Amino acid sequence: MQTDFALDLRRLRRQAGLTQRDCAHLLGVHSKRIWSLEYGRDLPSLTELCTLSLIYGRTFESLYAALLRDVRRELRERLETLPDSRSSSLTFNRPSTLERLSSRLDAEQEGHAG
Repeated sequence: MQTDFALDLRRLRRQAGLTQRDCAHLLGVHSKRIWSLEYGRDLPSLTELCTLSLIYGRTFESLYAALLRDVRRELRERLETLPDSRSSSLTFNRPSTLERLSSRLDAEQEGHAG
């Protein structure tokens, strides 16, 4: 499964003149782990992602974009099926919080559609 993130990662490593073994050493992992990341078999841990960002001097929007797209879709589905809550002092802000969430999801979806 090739992903934009995996392709970016491999391209950046090659542009930097580093081997998979070099990257594995810098990350403190086995070189098979680098292969697995570069071929989209696995996603990096948060620590690995931060380390890769430091090594290559950039963030990895390609990873975030795919994850955010999936999370946005799943959150929209759960929001639409959220059960009603009995009114209490604890849920006073609930309607406005849910409306703001819905608005953010709509705005982000429109921003990525065009």
